[in-house]
Amino acid sequence: MANVVNNESLIMVWEVGGFVSHRLKSSAWGDGVVRMLAEYIHTRNPKAKGWSYRTLYKMVQLYETYSATSFGDVLNRYGMQQYLQEPSAEMPLDKKQEIVPFEMAQNRNSEIVPFETAQIPNVLFCTGWTNHQIIMNRCRSNEERLFYILYAGREKLQNKELIRAISTNSMSSILGGKDAMSLAMSNKYPSSPLLFKDRVYLDMLGLPHEYKESKLRNKIVSHMKDFILELGKDFLFIDEEHRVTVGSKTFKVDLLFYHRLLQCMVAIELKSTEFHPKDLGQLEFYLEALDQEERRSNENPSIGIILCKEADMEVVRFALNRSMSPTMVALYKEQLQVGGIIQRSLVEFCKFISEAK
Repeated sequence: MANVVNNESLIMVWEVGGFVSHRLKSSAWGDGVVRMLAEYIHTRNPKAKGWSYRTLYKMVQLYETYSATSFGDVLNRYGMQQYLQEPSAEMPLDKKQEIVPFEMAQNRNSEIVPFETAQIPNVLFCTGWTNHQIIMNRCRSNEERLFYILYAGREKLQNKELIRAISTNSMSSILGGKDAMSLAMSNKYPSSPLLFKDRVYLDMLGLPHEYKESKLRNKIVSHMKDFILELGKDFLFIDEEHRVTVGSKTFKVDLLFYHRLLQCMVAIELKSTEFHPKDLGQLEFYLEALDQEERRSNENPSIGIILCKEADMEVVRFALNRSMSPTMVALYKEQLQVGGIIQRSLVEFCKFISEAK
C-alpha cells in the first residue's frame, strides 16, 4: 500500500513538473507565473506542504532530467528501461488520466487543454521524491544518478543514509571491489563484488590520532548501528571477539556477522596497520574453524574480510591469488575523502538488481 501511495505521489510530481516545464518552454508562462502558482496553492490550502516556488522548480528539474533523451539512452545501455511494472496499472483509470495542474487553475471554470507528457521511467519508482531531490542535486552524471536510484531502492535508504552514501562515494567503493577479492570469493559468491565495499568510512567513531586494534573494535561495537549502515543493511551482528576452539587452543575473531542475502557468516579481522600477507593466513584459519565447528547445514561457506588502515594493492593481489577461501581486503578511512566515480561495473550492478527482484 505504501508503494502505491509513493508511486502516485511521484506520478503527481512528474505531471506537475511536465506541465510547468511545457508552459515555460512554450513562453506561455514566465518565472513570475510560477511564483503566483505557488502562492495560489498556499492560499487555497495553507496546511499543504511541498508546494513552494523552489519545490515547483525541483519538480520541473525531475521531469526535464529524466525525460531527456540522454537519460533514456543510459537506461537502454544498462537494460533498465523496463525495470519495474507499470505503476499506472495499479491506479484507477480516472486517476491515470488526471492532469494535476487542472485542479490548481486560478479560475476553476476555465479549461486547461491537456498536453502530452513524456512517460515516467519505471526505474524512478525505486525510491521516493525526497531521495530524488538529493540525487539530482548531488550527482553529476546520468550513470551516477541511475546507480544511486537503484542503490537507494535496494538498501531502502532514508534521506540521511543516501546523503552519506553519496558523500562516501559508495558507487566507487562497491563497483571497484573486484580487485580486492580472492578468486574463491568471486566464484562462490558471484554477486559479492556488488554487495561488499572495498572501502568504508569510520568518521563516526571519532578515533584518536593513535590507537590499537582493541580501541578500534570497541569503537565499532559502540557505534554498531552506524557501522552496519556503512557496510550494508544485509549484515546482522553476531559477536565481538568471537571464540573459536581448535584442539586445545582458543582463538578470537574480532567481529562476526551474518549476511542475510548470502546466508553465511562473515568474519571481519581489524588491522590498525598496513595489510601483511600473514594476515590472510590467520583469517583463512578462522574461516575453516567457523565452517567446521559452527556452520549449519543450510548455510553457505563463511566469508572473511580483512579491514585494514592501509594496503599496497599489488601485495593484496599477490596474496589473494593463492587464497582458496572466499576472502577480501578492504580499507577503512577515518575521515571522509571523496574520490572519483567509476562506471565500469554499472552494467553488472544493474543486472544484479534486476535479477534480485
